[in-house]
Amino acid sequence: MELLETAEEVSDIAFGFMASKALFTAIHFDLFTHLDRQPLDIEGAARAMGLHPDRATTLLTALTTLGLVAHEDGCYRNSPAARAFLVKGAKYDFSDYLSQQVDRQMYGLLDQVDQAMADELPEEAISSYADWMADPDAAKLYSDSQHAGSLGPARTLARGVDLSAARQLLDVGGGTGAFAITLCEAYEDLHATVIEFPNVARLGERYAADAGLSDRIRYRHGDLLDTDWPVDQDVVLMSYIFSSVPGETLEDLVGRAYQSLAPGGRLLVHDFMVEPEREGPKLAALWQFQHTAFNPHAKSVDTAWASELLSSTGFADVSERAMIPGMTSLVSGIRAA
Repeated sequence: MELLETAEEVSDIAFGFMASKALFTAIHFDLFTHLDRQPLDIEGAARAMGLHPDRATTLLTALTTLGLVAHEDGCYRNSPAARAFLVKGAKYDFSDYLSQQVDRQMYGLLDQVDQAMADELPEEAISSYADWMADPDAAKLYSDSQHAGSLGPARTLARGVDLSAARQLLDVGGGTGAFAITLCEAYEDLHATVIEFPNVARLGERYAADAGLSDRIRYRHGDLLDTDWPVDQDVVLMSYIFSSVPGETLEDLVGRAYQSLAPGGRLLVHDFMVEPEREGPKLAALWQFQHTAFNPHAKSVDTAWASELLSSTGFADVSERAMIPGMTSLVSGIRAA
């Protein structure tokens, strides 16, 4: 990994929050969707966003320097990435996830990361997902945006793992069911149980109903750390759970997954994991860091550690591969027959 040498390189990191806010502001004013219809000059973009032309110029200049839009012949157009991921209705659009969850919720929670790192969070601070999801409004905002953000990885998992022989899936902390719904749609004989906090589970039940899957996806309302898990499962999925619970609970969670699986069943662990050398991926490391702001006892997990945890618990055929490039990994294992 190349080490930094200049003040400008340090400044790129220090001022990175300005770049992310420029992105979130553009999403808020639906700029990328407007530009998807046609390239716009400053006056046209200002009218589309309802902004003064001077403010539109400031925003579009910032976005141009970031490579999110291109400026040619007096007009602005979307970059390929903006067109694919930030236009409302695009197949891989995750702008709602960025604007609702990352900007409106996680961004602000980073204000408490210094206290969290020192294990000095005040009593009134959000210090766990249980605290966060206890508020119905916060749970809805988080869960609706997380659902949108999880659909892409869920499709990747459905394509990359053969579950054609599976009949029972346990989705531990499965949110509103983005993974469960996607997998049940891909495998018509699959039934799923999702364990989730009550405020989130109620939302998930609506998502399952809207997908016509209420008969195949059921919810257990409760905290995954102290709720009973069903047994004789063919698959146990933990997506974004390792980074969301205290590190001291991980060994027990993998043990509980082993006990919940039928012989020959498979555990799938999908999460932000760094490489064993701990030099990347950058986004995986940064996500682990930001989770510490409201999960101060989280463990920074690397893929080798996760694989060894599965092996030492008794799982066989343990393997690891990338899921979201540069961000998440999938570690899986089979319970011995």
